[in-house]
Amino acid sequence: MRFLSMVRVAENTGQVPSERLMAEMGKLIQEFSAKGALVDTAGLRPTHEGVRLRNNHGKFSRTDGPFAEAREVIGGYAILKADSMEEAIALTNRFLEVHGDEWNVECEVRQLEDMDADCSKAA
Repeated sequence: MRFLSMVRVAENTGQVPSERLMAEMGKLIQEFSAKGALVDTAGLRPTHEGVRLRNNHGKFSRTDGPFAEAREVIGGYAILKADSMEEAIALTNRFLEVHGDEWNVECEVRQLEDMDADCSKAA
C-alpha cells in the first residue's frame, strides 16, 4: 500500500532548516529509500509562487498566491510504501522525531487509492 504524508507548517515564520536537521533528514531519506519505504519526497515552494485553480459547478477560477486564508500550508510531502496505516504512521513519526524541538510541524497521513485497480473495475 502507498500512503501520502503531508507536512503542514506555518509558512510565514521565516524559519529555515538547521544544518543538523538537513543532515539528519538526509540520513533518514537514505534509510527509508534503502528499505523501500520511501517512494518520493520533496519540500514545496512558498505559496506566493503557487496558484489555486477551482471548478465550482462549471465556473472556473484562478487565485494567485499567497493565500491569505491559510494559516498552515502543505510545506512538503512523502509518498511512503507500507504494509499498513500503522506502519505509515510509524515512518511519519520518525520524520517528526528528526525535527526535534526546533520546529512546530504536523503531518497528515492518508492512504493513496490504487487508481489502476479502481479504473479497471469500472471498465
